Amino acid sequence: MSYSILLPGRRSATCAAALLLTTSLLLSGCAAGPNAEAKAETKDEKKVDAVPVEVAVASHRAVAASYTGTAALEPRAESQVVAKTSGVALAVLVEEGQRVSAGQPLVRLDPDRARLAVAQSEAQLRKLENNYQRAQKLVGQQMVSAADVDQLRYDLENMRAQYRLATLELSYTTVVAPISGVIASRSIKTGNFVQINTPIFRIVDNSRLEATLNVPERELATLRAGQPVTLSADALPGQSFTGTVDRIAPVVDSGSGTFRVVSAFDGAAHALQPGMFGRIRIDYDQRADALVVPRLSLLDDGEPAVFRVRAGKVARVPVKLGYAEGPWVEIREGLAAGDQVVTAGKVALRDGTAVQVIADPNAKAKAKPATVAAAKPADKAGSQQ
Repeated sequence: MSYSILLPGRRSATCAAALLLTTSLLLSGCAAGPNAEAKAETKDEKKVDAVPVEVAVASHRAVAASYTGTAALEPRAESQVVAKTSGVALAVLVEEGQRVSAGQPLVRLDPDRARLAVAQSEAQLRKLENNYQRAQKLVGQQMVSAADVDQLRYDLENMRAQYRLATLELSYTTVVAPISGVIASRSIKTGNFVQINTPIFRIVDNSRLEATLNVPERELATLRAGQPVTLSADALPGQSFTGTVDRIAPVVDSGSGTFRVVSAFDGAAHALQPGMFGRIRIDYDQRADALVVPRLSLLDDGEPAVFRVRAGKVARVPVKLGYAEGPWVEIREGLAAGDQVVTAGKVALRDGTAVQVIADPNAKAKAKPATVAAAKPADKAGSQQ
């Protein structure tokens, strides 16, 4: 009887112990699962924590301070040639594009009417000269009054003026170039009747071209005559032309707050033509050994600053800027030669962010798949949560 009573008790204790052990194993297994996944997630986050960036090294190079603007080229001298008398064009002596010198004949008009006017005035002039000489001999003999002699002298001077005027009108029948330059346009043909004051030619002197800039008054103290100027024309891509500041207006326009700066270029030595539109840069100072970084490295959040890379992390460094030229900007304070600054990837950065420097485009292309692969486990873990 006692044996049969003890046997069921032992079996119950054994089952209870087994059930307790099984429950403990299941609980420990459930607790270990999330911890393992959390550790894996932490490792994955560390992998994607480094932001890929491109950097540039602060280095020394020459940089110039300059003022830039746009303007159209204009000839220094330009003349609209008009006919000073009327007549039929007997001969047109020049064509468009031809270079002419000052005083060179351009058109010959019919001179017959002007020649007759000269002959008529010349005859009257000779008659008055003889009368005046005769009166001077007779006045000593008191045969002619002094008043008559004075009247003859006045008439003689008047006729001399008329003769010179007729001669001048005759000279106008040959139209000459007032300046040296190139015939830009011609509006006359042989046989046309030309009215007085009718434009028939336009001559431009393209040997020296000018470009006028309206510069803000704050630049008045920095610009002066003789400074070097560089011009790039839209019509001549890939080429640059040099000139100088020719003159500066001594006053500032009160309405616009600007003053005129005229730059001169040698048109004869270059392919520049009047009317071309160009971008002009006036260099007014230069530093031969300035510390510079790319403009792309500057942050757009107020005060000038850059992200400097050291030991795999970035730090926001305020800088003091100097001159800017093209893609470069001078750093006066805040950086030293050899410092690495971030040029691409700045948007995702904060002070102290870990970064991965991408040296070349191939390395950047290789880094993108690695970043995506590292992000996949984190996304998976997040979906499990």
